[in-house]
Amino acid sequence: MTDGPASPAIRYGVVDAAEATGQDGIDFLNGMLSGKYPAPPIAKSMGFILTEAEPGRAVFEGTPTADFFNPLGTIHGGWTATILDSALGCCVHTIIKAGQAYTTVEMKVNYVRALTPATGLVRCEGKVIHAGGRIATSEAKLIDGKGRLIAHATETCLIFDARPPA
Repeated sequence: MTDGPASPAIRYGVVDAAEATGQDGIDFLNGMLSGKYPAPPIAKSMGFILTEAEPGRAVFEGTPTADFFNPLGTIHGGWTATILDSALGCCVHTIIKAGQAYTTVEMKVNYVRALTPATGLVRCEGKVIHAGGRIATSEAKLIDGKGRLIAHATETCLIFDARPPA
């Protein structure tokens, strides 16, 4: 988990689809990490952010807040599923080529322990298990600051041509 100096203010927004898909996925995500491109608005809403990307791997970090409490006073499983889905999808994003896009087809989450605001900063690492021409599968683990597993998941993504038909 990051313990360095405070990072500059994060910009949030949406990049034009043609620009985003006009380059290899890893280049786009590295552009987001460098600040060339804004972080997506969901990162602001959910309180997590992409912190690392390399081919076949993506890492998100975030701190859940009471804004995401369920009726029992723990963090709603949807927050956990969303950070997992982000890591699972973005690790696939790192391996797509210019002109391609992807979408989640299926996701399976295993919740291992409750998440509360007292948990603090969590880290979610996604890794590609298999990447074919049309289908990619990935796995991710959500870990707390003490190294304890909070949840783990797998996902299947469909890779498709993002260019409009000629």
